[in-house]
Amino acid sequence: MSDIPETVTDDATAVFVEHRELMFGVVYNMLGTVADTEDVLQETWLSWTARGGGAPLDGVENPRAYLVRIAVNHALTRRAVISRRRETYVGPWLPEPLVAQGEDEAVEDPALRAESVSLAMLVVLESLTPLERAVFVLHEVFGYPHTEIAEIIDRRPAAVRQLAHRAREHVHARRPLYEAHPRVRREATERFVRAAVGGDIAALLEILAPDVTVWSDGGGKRRGAGLRPVHGRDKAVRLLGSYTRRGAGAGLLDLRYRRVNGDDAAVLFQGEEPYAVLVLDLTPDGEQVSGVYVVSNPEKLTHVHRGEA
Repeated sequence: MSDIPETVTDDATAVFVEHRELMFGVVYNMLGTVADTEDVLQETWLSWTARGGGAPLDGVENPRAYLVRIAVNHALTRRAVISRRRETYVGPWLPEPLVAQGEDEAVEDPALRAESVSLAMLVVLESLTPLERAVFVLHEVFGYPHTEIAEIIDRRPAAVRQLAHRAREHVHARRPLYEAHPRVRREATERFVRAAVGGDIAALLEILAPDVTVWSDGGGKRRGAGLRPVHGRDKAVRLLGSYTRRGAGAGLLDLRYRRVNGDDAAVLFQGEEPYAVLVLDLTPDGEQVSGVYVVSNPEKLTHVHRGEA
């Protein structure tokens, strides 16, 4: 039997729970999947409770910093597992969307209260090295200074600043700083969905930018999902038309508007089951759609529920 007082383990649990939301946000933005994030948090918990012979708080001046360091390093290790998994993934890979359960519902899920990074931004972050991504997330999203990041990833501050510079340049080159106003995004999403689901080709051609790109992640489990990103308005219209026709053919699609990774988006259901999550990128004027992200892999929609509304 352990001779660690129960109050010590209770205090250690309370500290972990207090910082779990922060750790979830950091790790999810590093990995892009909920399941892997939960696994990393479990590994972090085991490392935390094993510390000091079951007395994690002994000698730890800053538990928050200590826990984030454990979580980040477990996440960096997990990246190698994810990379191997991607080698056999069918079609484009998109991050697992974080979907609020109600259209206008206050966000209560800690996962969704974490610092929100848009789905489109997460796609860009996939092109960074694991260390660049860790530094970018910690500095740009969560506001950690370079000196503190250096301690977390065990690098010199000068090396962290170099990583941060490379990551920031790469991200800004691929992802303009412009972010559409929520009202503009919502109106564009509604116009796009009406046209796509309703099969209104003329309306789709009007709202899609000439150089639009469509990413459809079905993971080989959803017929009609493209095996590679589709570029250009005409090809995009054909792909989207095929996708919605297949969904409608298997049963009436029910539309719900939701917040997805902090942005207004659309979720399609077949009965009670989620069929697809659609997230848009807009042109700087907000008038047209420059990117469409369709996540329909059922394994990535297990956290999505139809709800009452």
